[in-house]
Amino acid sequence: MSATYIDAIRQAQEDLLSEDPDVFIYGQDIGHFGGAFKATKGLKNLFSDRVLDAPISEDAMVGAGIGAALQGKKPIIEMQFSDFGTIALNQFVNNAASHYYRTGIPINITLRMPCGGTPGGGPFHSQNLETLFAHYPGLHVLTPATVADAYWMLKQAVAIPDPVVFMEHKFLYRWLKAESFLDEAPLPIGQARIARPGKHATVVAYGAMVPESVRAADEFMQDSGFDIEVVDLRSVKPLDTDTIIASVARTGRLLVVAEDFPWGGVTAEVISRVVADGFHLLDAPPQRLTAKDTPIPHHPNLWKAHRPTMESITSAIRHLLTL
Repeated sequence: MSATYIDAIRQAQEDLLSEDPDVFIYGQDIGHFGGAFKATKGLKNLFSDRVLDAPISEDAMVGAGIGAALQGKKPIIEMQFSDFGTIALNQFVNNAASHYYRTGIPINITLRMPCGGTPGGGPFHSQNLETLFAHYPGLHVLTPATVADAYWMLKQAVAIPDPVVFMEHKFLYRWLKAESFLDEAPLPIGQARIARPGKHATVVAYGAMVPESVRAADEFMQDSGFDIEVVDLRSVKPLDTDTIIASVARTGRLLVVAEDFPWGGVTAEVISRVVADGFHLLDAPPQRLTAKDTPIPHHPNLWKAHRPTMESITSAIRHLLTL
């Protein structure tokens, strides 16, 4: 029986609650309602004292989680939408992220952030904020792109004694499915993976852009015969520069794809590192493909034109190979 991306997230939380009495989940409507996307469905019935509904105050939610972590607990805080994480930005980046540096006392807190666009989500329910959180020292920013990673990386996140931002993409929740994801051996946090081997160009992506890039590479191979390698970052902080550069050394060309806005994003960081450390490996200028530098539109057709798609990735690959 296949499991979806959100099934894996729910299962990881159930297993974490079963395995460790210090783990608890705190968020808006996560109890009897099961959360906005049902990622905690049924968990209140199993762990009534550790699946707790929060007030509509993201700042208070994260603040309470930090206080609990200081007492040895391991809170998982669920934001209904990652966009609302900006309301708790002060708590997470000024208090949680810097606490170990200032005091020597770690803050074991995991912030679950349903991110990314869906048709009709609009500018307040569709953003990708991984670049914003990755900018601050002291935070891990994880971006699972497979069902297995949704499960294993959430479990690994809670085991990390530092604050973790877990960016789970809403578009993948019920679209992405896998068989026997528990049988896959987890990679360590901070290690990228080769999602699709290739030899003519490298596409680096994360989150929902990984399966989109793999589909684009498969279609491009059928149409042109060119074999494109796809690297799944898995996390944007830490960032696995070694795997990226090793891939570029094999292919000589680089395209970085992200659903985030272009200015100062993960795409710019990846290209900067490759140019600084692997410029001699490049046969062409590195390229990037991102969302448009505008607020995210509501209309489904405009939304599709706003973010990278299989078609626009294919077009970007074709252009890269002409350089």
